[in-house]
Amino acid sequence: MRKVLFSTALSLSLATGPLLTGPAWAQQTLRSGGQVQGELERGDDRLNSGEFTDVYEIEGRAGQTLRATMRSDDFDTYLMIRGPGDFSEDNDDAPDDGTNSALDVRLPANGTYRLSATSYEPGETGRYALALSGGGGAAALSGRGQADAGGGRLTVDDPATGILASGDRRLQAGEFADDWTVPVRRGETYTVSFDASDFDAYLMVRGPGGLSEDNDDDTGQRGTRNSRITFTAPADGEVDIAATSFGTGETGRYRLMVERTTPARADRGRPARPDALPPRDSDGTVQVGQTVSGDLGRGDRRLEGGEYLETWTLRGRRGQALDLRLMSSAFDPYLAIQGPGGLNEFNDDDPDGDGALDSRLFVTLPADGEYRITATSYASGEEGAYRLAVLAADGRASQGRPQQESYVEDRGRRQDVAGGAIAIGQTVGGTLQSGDEQLDSGEYVDSFTFSGRRGQRVAAELTSSAFDAYLMLRTPSGEQLDNDDGENGTDSRLDTVLAEDGEYEVMVTSYSPGETGSYRFSVSPSQGSPRQAAVQGGARVFAIMVGISEYGDVAGDLAYTDEDAEKLAETLERGGVLNASSVVLTNAEATVAGVRDAFQSVARQAGPDDMFLFFFSGHGSQEQGSASAQEPDGRTETIVLRDGEISDVEMGQLFRGLNTRLSLLVLDSCFSGGFARNVVDRPGVMGLFSSEEDLTSSVADKFEAGGYLSHFLRAGLAGEGDVDGDGAVTAGELATYLRRQFVAEVSGVEAETMEGQRNYQNLVIDRGGVQVDDVVLRLASTGGPVRGAF
Repeated sequence: MRKVLFSTALSLSLATGPLLTGPAWAQQTLRSGGQVQGELERGDDRLNSGEFTDVYEIEGRAGQTLRATMRSDDFDTYLMIRGPGDFSEDNDDAPDDGTNSALDVRLPANGTYRLSATSYEPGETGRYALALSGGGGAAALSGRGQADAGGGRLTVDDPATGILASGDRRLQAGEFADDWTVPVRRGETYTVSFDASDFDAYLMVRGPGGLSEDNDDDTGQRGTRNSRITFTAPADGEVDIAATSFGTGETGRYRLMVERTTPARADRGRPARPDALPPRDSDGTVQVGQTVSGDLGRGDRRLEGGEYLETWTLRGRRGQALDLRLMSSAFDPYLAIQGPGGLNEFNDDDPDGDGALDSRLFVTLPADGEYRITATSYASGEEGAYRLAVLAADGRASQGRPQQESYVEDRGRRQDVAGGAIAIGQTVGGTLQSGDEQLDSGEYVDSFTFSGRRGQRVAAELTSSAFDAYLMLRTPSGEQLDNDDGENGTDSRLDTVLAEDGEYEVMVTSYSPGETGSYRFSVSPSQGSPRQAAVQGGARVFAIMVGISEYGDVAGDLAYTDEDAEKLAETLERGGVLNASSVVLTNAEATVAGVRDAFQSVARQAGPDDMFLFFFSGHGSQEQGSASAQEPDGRTETIVLRDGEISDVEMGQLFRGLNTRLSLLVLDSCFSGGFARNVVDRPGVMGLFSSEEDLTSSVADKFEAGGYLSHFLRAGLAGEGDVDGDGAVTAGELATYLRRQFVAEVSGVEAETMEGQRNYQNLVIDRGGVQVDDVVLRLASTGGPVRGAF
């Protein structure tokens, strides 16, 4: 079968991912807006869960919006896209379009994306039509009063107008949306105003540093349907603004404006991201101990915010400590330096300048190489003369770092090395001594670098009989992990899974200031803790999954809650982790007797090497009782089944009959947090609850799910929770993933008590005696999301 390649304004090519096998694919191109005919057939590549698949590779750019559609009369279609930064989107059924699929995505970063055209069920075959539209980056907007735009780039303090219209991107709930971007600087405060007379305006703002804000109505204007968000940027970068409506399908004209309202001058951040600076043209070179002069003005390059800049090149050595000063009486100076080893420092004002506007930076160069010093201004368009001084910070700064007396053990041979770089699997010997670099707190330090890949588990080990060893590991993105003591007293061992590709730095130092002496240091592959290594993969999840939408006369019906249980089972089954003895109970099947029988059946088969999961999505309730140590509020919490209820007390009794490695209770229901004290009361039991014990939970309509916890749990157990990429989802990773998703998506969802007191829905996680690195489940050999294994 000849596979068909198609292309948009991006370029696309077919590719087989590393997890696929099969014949090479022929190639053909198609322009944006067109359609190709393909066929899933036996002999095609397969997902791990058994579905045939055709995979298309897209070279995309940040900000591009794409719509992929897949139609077939022969089978139930399914679309998936994966890309940089763990980008992941799936679609089973398009709204109001039966078994056909549609994916609307906005690409978060430059890079390669993979689009998989597949089926919902394993083994389905047949012909399909696949189309891709969009693909252009957001059109640049400049000047004031831009009209009739459908999204694009905003300039701070310049308004733009647009139209929500049929054909715009649609949110999952069906609202049209225009996508805008605007550059921001860390510490500055911005107000986004979204005014519309034709529809009820709704704003969503997402940006660097975890920025996530939504707003329906401008609280400062009584009765208005306009929307307004004020935020302080937590980091430099691009902020994405979705201009949409409160109701599904609303259209009309609008006005959008981003204003810089209260710039936080003392902490305004760097002048631009490193990749946002103009090309690396140099206005001259400078040496340590030299002062140079320049003049900012028209003809110079400019930053995104409009500031003029000039750059100076410095050849530096690893370990040099520098004092950089930018001085001007004509403008407010702003200073930055970037270069090898990930150095990226910036400063507005001299901390010792007694109120002067001059800028000053103290830096220690992390590597040999060429550094770029940027001289610019605090405000846009400032001009004038300046002086830049590059000085040694102390007497040792210009001499660089002393040569280490060290060696590498290589298959029993002793080899002298200069120090600085180490390969995984090597051992280095060296000496902490007077004259070495020192931490701010006075400890001598030797630094080593190694290259690592995401998902690698490594152990860094430092031993010494002369001093109390201490290790610090810095990741490529700047996170720092420390360790004082290893298994043998004063030695140090740091065992971790690398969370990203790149160069890691390990600092070998002592616990107390001024300690010296010889040491032995190694970085080696690690199998992890014995407890983790003992966790087996495969169909080791014994689960009871209950979801009720149709309550009959017992309670009001709920949307999607029965599907929560079914989809969780499908996710675990596709991942190859669900044991065949697991049970799904929905609607009329979900009786009290049915749940009790399921516990007896499943619990009897689950053993000490297995994980047990009880999942429920449906109504929860409270019953008045008497106050006790387990019920301080005097109320008993229950889950509401089709013909009765199971209380937190009975659930605790059911869990005590288990003999498993780890048992997980997940309740997506009102007042579910009240089960924690009764169930998470012994080792090996962990609880996830969608709300606190006195508050309600909401249906997650925006995700077409019965509950937010249900929706995010599926993704987390499918692999999204595997933060470090080592192929296992740990208790700590799953808890962190769920908390982050709730902060991003559920922080504004209202909840209330039985008495009608109002608050907001909050996730409750109780790990009890389960440690953060205890494995919840081991993923299939892909080490990635189950549905994303293509």
